[in-house]
Amino acid sequence: MSALWVSSSGTAAAQEPQAPLSKGEIKAQREFKMLDFNGDGRLSRSEVKLFPRLANAFDQADTDGDGYVSYEEVRAFAAQSRAQRDRQKEKAAAAAQAVPPATPEAPEVRP
Repeated sequence: MSALWVSSSGTAAAQEPQAPLSKGEIKAQREFKMLDFNGDGRLSRSEVKLFPRLANAFDQADTDGDGYVSYEEVRAFAAQSRAQRDRQKEKAAAAAQAVPPATPEAPEVRP
């Protein structure tokens, strides 16, 4: 049985039951609501200006170009950023494995 919710546009939509939220998701929702000063369910440039990381990435996160960042856009941007960091870590680990470890020079033996 699906739950019914009202979207930000005011239309009703069916939504399948979701798995319990992770601690990270709960924290993200809480922080989003904290930043959403006017409670409209989206973040404006002025609402994020005190958070340089989000403010600097605002245009990149605002995928629909409406001048606001929804919670869904924040989630998608965070997932994209995480995936990019993971790829960089994997590249660095692969590069570290490809470089043979330095072997100390053998001491000079004199007769």
